Amino acid sequence: MFLSELLSLAAAACIAASGMLISELRGRVDIVRLARWQMLAAFAMTASAALYAGGGLPAIGWRNFGLLGLSSLFGIMIASTTYFAAIYAAGPRTTALLFTLASPFSLLLGYLFLGERITPTQGAGVALVLTGILLAIGPRRRDTVVAVEAPAAADATGLAGGDGGFDRTNSPPPLTPPHKGEGGVSAAASTSPAQSSTGSAPQITTLGIALGVVTALGQALGSLFARPAMEAGVDPTAAMAVRSGLAALFYLALLAVPVAALHRPYRFRARDLGIAVSAAFFGTGLGMSLLMGALATGNVGIVTTLSSMTPVMILPMVWLRTGVAPVAAAWAGAAIAVAGTALISLGGVG
Repeated sequence: MFLSELLSLAAAACIAASGMLISELRGRVDIVRLARWQMLAAFAMTASAALYAGGGLPAIGWRNFGLLGLSSLFGIMIASTTYFAAIYAAGPRTTALLFTLASPFSLLLGYLFLGERITPTQGAGVALVLTGILLAIGPRRRDTVVAVEAPAAADATGLAGGDGGFDRTNSPPPLTPPHKGEGGVSAAASTSPAQSSTGSAPQITTLGIALGVVTALGQALGSLFARPAMEAGVDPTAAMAVRSGLAALFYLALLAVPVAALHRPYRFRARDLGIAVSAAFFGTGLGMSLLMGALATGNVGIVTTLSSMTPVMILPMVWLRTGVAPVAAAWAGAAIAVAGTALISLGGVG
């Protein structure tokens, strides 16, 4: 395989691992604090890598800096915040699946603002993405699953750091691998400690889905603004350092904003910080740098297709974490969504 293809697949695997790590912090670390930790860690990693590789941050130019700033605004400041919130509300698998909507959004943005033509093949790809998402998510809105897959709807009130979704002890309940009952659905629904405190079955909420959609749109906008800078030859690691650095400044500035929701009480735990930094390494740091490197060296359509494999790659990770095999609809829906992304990415070639 070519280097760009390998980089794309590696980026997808890194992003999947990052999502799994972030889900471990649900109920323990609020979204704003998590985002601040992540961006500071990502900036430290990417800036160090850029300095090491080039002996100093290369000259990017004001035009490219502005483009990367806009990419940071939409792709990190907005999209990363909603991404973390979506994982908390809907689980890493559903969030990864909704993330495939970035391709249809990119197609639409290109049509509206760049005058790009949408081919029938690309239109079919959009239909496949939507079909895959509906196939995988639809049944799960009624099924009982473990918390790492779909946190309880009652926890949605704590997304911004409110009291409703966060354990004041910062100590999450242990997850024990449940055994399967009829139809492959967990038979531990009534005894699993992953249930909500009310005893009701965890569900994928409308809020979680909405957050996932916003994340995909933000990512599409971020990629739209980053593309000209990358095509101009900006170093991928330096570009990511600029994007994450600007985002880190934004989250640090929020410390001065006198809004209670942005300053929730928290008892520091080194383990929480370690998980957050690890997620930043695999996701915002390594994953995004690999993706930008792939975009700089390979065909955009192929890179986009392969890097969208996250919904498929995350399934065995969920399986290993929970001890429960995802149902057939999850595998089929993820595969169909990725196939749709392939048609969108490659449908305009030639």
